[in-house]
Amino acid sequence: MKAIAIQTYGGPEGLAAVDLPAPAPAAGQVLVTTEAIGVGGVDTTIRSGALAAYGFKEGHIPGGEVAGIVTAVGDGVDASWIGRRVWAFTGRGGGYVEQAVAPVEEIFPLPTKLSAVDAVTLGGSGVVAHFGLRHAHFAPGETVLVRGAAGSIGIMTVQLAARGGAAAVAVTTSSAERGEQLRRLGATHVLDRSGDGGEQAPAGYDVIIDVVSGKDMPSFFDRLNPNGRMVAVGAVAGRPPADFGTKIMAAFQKSMSFAAFSAATVNGADRHAVRSEQFAAASRGEIATVVHEVLPLDAAMLAHQKMDAGEVFGRIVLTP
Repeated sequence: MKAIAIQTYGGPEGLAAVDLPAPAPAAGQVLVTTEAIGVGGVDTTIRSGALAAYGFKEGHIPGGEVAGIVTAVGDGVDASWIGRRVWAFTGRGGGYVEQAVAPVEEIFPLPTKLSAVDAVTLGGSGVVAHFGLRHAHFAPGETVLVRGAAGSIGIMTVQLAARGGAAAVAVTTSSAERGEQLRRLGATHVLDRSGDGGEQAPAGYDVIIDVVSGKDMPSFFDRLNPNGRMVAVGAVAGRPPADFGTKIMAAFQKSMSFAAFSAATVNGADRHAVRSEQFAAASRGEIATVVHEVLPLDAAMLAHQKMDAGEVFGRIVLTP
């Protein structure tokens, strides 16, 4: 089968197409013939080599989110899965392939009206957005700022905050055009990347959901209201400074808080319940799945170039 591997860590040119034997599902796994493969920010971070300390080695196949048809099952898996359309989480990699393996507990059946492309645009990001807001104890009537709202997680957070009754949903983004797109999805205020946005924007926020992190993250503590909560759900700009917590301590009397959030800490039944609700809502047109572009699998390098250049609004999807 065709696969895309990281031959050399660094820039997108380190990605290359390789031929591999078709995998066989082990006990507790299924084999999915992929129809759509999501390209995520974590894929570009792994490819850059920034996570090499976590055990990623050259030859790694990126991608953690696919959709397609189950064509085989391993021992202990109900054979009735064969022939069904599913969304699947393959883990820390293994998704940029024509045939992917995934644990049976990490697959989810697709509604008839939901395409494979839409499934990989929503399946992972929607869960992160939902539980990220819950982790921040978001409540109706509160003000929310989504930092880095142009990606799939940010877009879903904007929609869910608006649907959840936020008094205001501000976003940081890089252009007026993207700002208008986000307004159509529920944003009420469009800010620049530093968080500035004119006189009409709220002076402070009860909740900040940060997809970006990086060196500028501590400056956003200044934008939290008393008892405000910031939750980092991503780090597309890298880690924040090691001393970022000093900002919170310097404003001790505001009782601000910070937390990191990973969907890996949510049990599978809860993730599946939310995914079921969101897939159904997307099938009804109540949640928008924003696809920037669909590219062939062997154009993965181009997809990563676009991601690195900050050109992507929504999600790029690869198709075999």
